[in-house]
Amino acid sequence: MKIALASDHAGFKLKCEISEWLKNKSNQVLDFGTYSDESVDYPDFAYPAAEAVAIKDADLGVIICGTGIGVSIVANKVNGIRAANCCNSEMAKMARLHNNANVLTFGARLVSFELATEMINVFLDTEFEGGRHTKRVDKIHSISGI
Repeated sequence: MKIALASDHAGFKLKCEISEWLKNKSNQVLDFGTYSDESVDYPDFAYPAAEAVAIKDADLGVIICGTGIGVSIVANKVNGIRAANCCNSEMAKMARLHNNANVLTFGARLVSFELATEMINVFLDTEFEGGRHTKRVDKIHSISGI
């Protein structure tokens, strides 16, 4: 699987650990930065990673900041993206199962490496259920922004 991966400075260390972990599981990682723990603006990294998912250069995305909130807001600005900010595996599962989320976000200040990898495993392994949820996801995409 090809995964778009990005973080800001707060998520940099966790992003590096996750990148290696994903590669060891035979995934291809597209790293959109940041590349150090120097202070940066998270939209500069979250937006290109989400775009890669939207244009199908990547299958799914994982984006990390301090809380996951900022990067989820940015990712959801990209047409075709359904980013879900999760803090446990059940949320990650339901994000895929019912909402067909294609980007997982979370906070490095809130989530350990162990929990992050557990959530990513569930996110990557869960398929969209479709059915009654398809209509709802379609409605999300029919809403135009201001």
